[in-house]
Amino acid sequence: MKRANINTSSLIFLFVLWLFIFTSFSTIEARKYHTKKSRMHKSKEHNQNDPPNGVNSPLTPEPAYPTQSTFFSILSFGAKANGVSDDSKVKEDCSLYTRTCKQMNAFLREILISSVKQALLAAWKSACKFTGGVVEIPKDYKFLIKPVTLQGPCLPNLVLQIDGTILAPPKIGSWPKSSLYQWINFKWLDNFTIRGSGTADGQGSNWWSSSQLNQKKKAKKVPDMKPTALRFYESYSITVRDIRIINSPLCHLKFDNSKGVKVDNVTISAPESSPNTDGIHLQNSQDVEILHSNIGTGDDCVSIQVGCSNIHVHHINCGPGHGISLGGLGKDRSVACVSNIVVENIVMQSTLYGARIKTWQGGLGSVKNVSFSNIQVSEVKVPITIDQYYCDKNVCKNQTGAVAISGVKFNQIIGTYSVQPIHLACSNSIPCTDVDLISIQLEPSPQCHGFQQALCWNSYGKSLGPLSPQSMDYCVRSGSDFVKRIARSLDVSCW
Repeated sequence: MKRANINTSSLIFLFVLWLFIFTSFSTIEARKYHTKKSRMHKSKEHNQNDPPNGVNSPLTPEPAYPTQSTFFSILSFGAKANGVSDDSKVKEDCSLYTRTCKQMNAFLREILISSVKQALLAAWKSACKFTGGVVEIPKDYKFLIKPVTLQGPCLPNLVLQIDGTILAPPKIGSWPKSSLYQWINFKWLDNFTIRGSGTADGQGSNWWSSSQLNQKKKAKKVPDMKPTALRFYESYSITVRDIRIINSPLCHLKFDNSKGVKVDNVTISAPESSPNTDGIHLQNSQDVEILHSNIGTGDDCVSIQVGCSNIHVHHINCGPGHGISLGGLGKDRSVACVSNIVVENIVMQSTLYGARIKTWQGGLGSVKNVSFSNIQVSEVKVPITIDQYYCDKNVCKNQTGAVAISGVKFNQIIGTYSVQPIHLACSNSIPCTDVDLISIQLEPSPQCHGFQQALCWNSYGKSLGPLSPQSMDYCVRSGSDFVKRIARSLDVSCW
């Protein structure tokens, strides 16, 4: 019973003692880490400059050593590998103690988790001051990291080297409301690279299940907003390569208001049942290249949204998911401008859609100069889609306005579909113009129980080469100058 009456003074004393030991240990470990690296570096330099046969020549100059490395491991700033989820345990058995002891342990665990975030911020701040500075998440370690913003401006060629595993908090209640938009937020960066052999794990399963519960039972206390895993804002000359991004609560990799982006050889994955987990999401971004990557999630492999232009997506394996999409655009009568999009050399396996453009009724603006080419589809429900009646509810209000769609090419879309080969549903008032269908070869899969016929409405353009199924021969009509003038009149908002 005495243990059950731990007073406040004792708790404060235990906490201060623990904090002193933890801080001292972190400082010693950091010194050991830097000393070890420095000795290894100096030993290598010394061996290279030693005279032969062990003769010490007075003329041999002392090797010059850098005053400070530009390589910053978060371990050297006091970060402790805290395993997975809440396994960052303070090793104390509270089974015989009171609730106060357990609360104390939870508090100490929180400090451990916060220390990783602080170590990352400290390493970032140090590396930011050096051209070519590197922040390292070391291999063979797992770090649970709270939501954090890593921002510039920094000196050029800053690198975040992820070789270990970083994990987002798995419990929804542990996310502060101010951080529900993203887990790791990068902003105001220029000439920055994320690379490495490691993994960013969003641990989003609780968010997905809560979303489904919220839809079925109208559950409360679940935020409407879910966080994106890695998000860039107002950043330029950005490269993301080689890493894995998995199980995000929402989008995995997002670029807002950014320019000069390259995503190369990344793997992005989440279960097919995970809602709204786009692989790569682009918004108000230009000059973007996405290549040689494997993406399979519960939503679009690549989502191209309002304000995007000069986008090149190629050599991507997509599936499961909803394919590669432009939109939805023009929601709530908004203006959407998207242009100069090239999607080519894509393999899609068991996706809901293939190449898709989707817009809301009533929108303004335009989608123009879009090319989908050399796309292999297998068991894709609807490989080719333009949908100007997009609706994410059971019923949406009919509206006459539409985002004008022109200059869209579907070229060499080949493989199997499981529901319908092509679905072109263009606005009654604003037809789709200059839509070209070239060498389309689509056959129903053995599991196909859907429509065998193409569905096409108010779409104008031309068809070339053999088309299969033959119903696509009548899918696009020759458009008059009057039809084209109607479409161009809506483009004025994007000039």
